[in-house]
Amino acid sequence: MLALSVLSRLYGFEMLWAERNMIALVKLGGSIITDKTRQECANVDTIRRLAGELRQAIDAADMRIIVGHGSGSFGHIYAQRYGVHRGLAPDADWMGFALTSAAALRLNRIVVDELLAVGIPALALQPSATLVARGGQLARWNTDALERALDHRLVPVIHGDVAFDEIQGSAIISTEQLLAHLAMLPSFRPTRIVLVGESGVYTADPRSNPHAERIARIDERNITDVLAGAGGSHGIDVTGGMRSKVELMWQLVQTIPSLQVYLIGPAPGLLHRALLGDATVEGTVMVAG
Repeated sequence: MLALSVLSRLYGFEMLWAERNMIALVKLGGSIITDKTRQECANVDTIRRLAGELRQAIDAADMRIIVGHGSGSFGHIYAQRYGVHRGLAPDADWMGFALTSAAALRLNRIVVDELLAVGIPALALQPSATLVARGGQLARWNTDALERALDHRLVPVIHGDVAFDEIQGSAIISTEQLLAHLAMLPSFRPTRIVLVGESGVYTADPRSNPHAERIARIDERNITDVLAGAGGSHGIDVTGGMRSKVELMWQLVQTIPSLQVYLIGPAPGLLHRALLGDATVEGTVMVAG
C-alpha cells in the first residue's frame, strides 16, 4: 500500500509537472486580425477578444505559450507589390523589403499591446533579425531569445517576416514555417498547435460551394482526400493557402505523434477551448492516428 501511495503521489506530481510545462503554439491568422482587402486595416476588436481568451487559458492551465501572427493586409500588401517573396537581386531596389518588414512590425505592435493590456507579459521578437532563408525556406534561426523568454514566463510574439535568402536574395517566411521549426526543436516541443483563421478544413470552399462540409478530424485515414480538396486562400497572401498549412501541419503530427493541431475560426470561446484540449471544438482537429 505504501508503494502504491508513493507511486500515486509521484505520478500525480509528474502529471502536474507536465501540465505546467506544456507548451502551446498559437497562430492568429492575418485573415482574422486584419481586413486583407484593405491596406493596413487591423481588426482590433477581434485581437482584443482573442487576447482575453489567451489570458483565460494561461490562467486555467498555467501553460507556456508562443504566439505567432500573420501579416494580413500589412506585410502581404507590400510583399506582393515588390515581389519580395519571389526574391530580389543584389542590385535591385530593396525598398520593398524594408517596407514589408516595417508593415509587419506595425501589426506586431498592435497585437503585443493588446496582449499586454489584458495582463499577458508579451515580448515582441522580430524573426528576421536572427533567421536566414534558403530557396524560400527557413534554413537557420537563432531561437535563444525565445527560449530565455519562456524560462522567464514571458510570452514571445513572433510573426511572418521578411528574410535574407542565400539563393534568391529575399524571401517571406510564413508564421506556419516559424512555428513548425520551433515544434521540431526539443526546447519548444509543443503539445498543441492552434491555428486561428478559417473555421476549419472543408471538403470544398464553403464560400463558393454551399454543399461544403467541415472535416472535424484529419488523420491517416483521410489525409489524402483532404489534401486533394484543400484550396488556396482569400485576399492577398504570398505564403500559400489552406493546402500548404495542412501539408505542413500533417508533417508535424507524423513526426510528433502526441501533437494535436487545431484549425479553428475566430468565434468567441473557440481559442480558449482548443488550448485546453477540447477535441469537440467547432473546427478541425489533426492527429497522427
